[in-house]
Amino acid sequence: MPEWLVLTLAMLAACAVVVIITLVRHRTASDDEDPSETPDVIEYMTMWIGVVYAIVLGLAIAGVWEGRSAAQDHVQAEATALHEISERVRVYPPDARDRIRDDIEAYVGYVVTTEWTTMADEGHVTERGHRLFERVRQDVTDYEPKTDFQAQAYQPLLDQVTAANQARIARAESTGETMPGVVWFGLIAGAVVTIGMIFALQIRRTTREMVLAGLFSALIAFLLFLIWDFDSPYSRGVTASADPFLNLFPGAGD
Repeated sequence: MPEWLVLTLAMLAACAVVVIITLVRHRTASDDEDPSETPDVIEYMTMWIGVVYAIVLGLAIAGVWEGRSAAQDHVQAEATALHEISERVRVYPPDARDRIRDDIEAYVGYVVTTEWTTMADEGHVTERGHRLFERVRQDVTDYEPKTDFQAQAYQPLLDQVTAANQARIARAESTGETMPGVVWFGLIAGAVVTIGMIFALQIRRTTREMVLAGLFSALIAFLLFLIWDFDSPYSRGVTASADPFLNLFPGAGD
């Protein structure tokens, strides 16, 4: 099911629940109930519950957005390190240089065409991707410099291999969901309590109040969907992309 459809259904469902409960409550209310006589303490509690829940939602959105940004940074760091290796091996003999570059191209091509799909669908990197990266590492580390110029380039190349490996590990660790289950429980429970406090204010069946209650519940549904969408950096709507690989290695996606 498309994510935009999930969002639309969630927002409509939230509005429908509030409207239905309001109508049912209005019909079952006693004849002597006066909606204007809401105790001041309930209004005060409703205000602070809304404020606290807004802060929690803001922190949750900031947390998942930071995780998504960090995931994109891992991709950028890995692609940049591999590109640096590919460029710096120009001081090596043609056979060693071409072998390293070919293995880097093979690795990048596999990442953007196959491993990326596995990350999105299954939430982990692949063993073949690890083997292809190890081949690049071995190409660089096993070469014995023949000249002083090559020897000077050798250690920086090892540093770039290490940087690429660290970025790959970080990418692998950020493929799953970042929000713990207990946090989701708190967010959903907080939404129920926050929306439920609307009825503590004895909402009436006027068009204005019904519209505002529906919009309020739809807004909370949208924010929860936004958190869920950002929660898995590589597999949902607003995801980290493989563009850094494709920009530095234009032929990788072919």
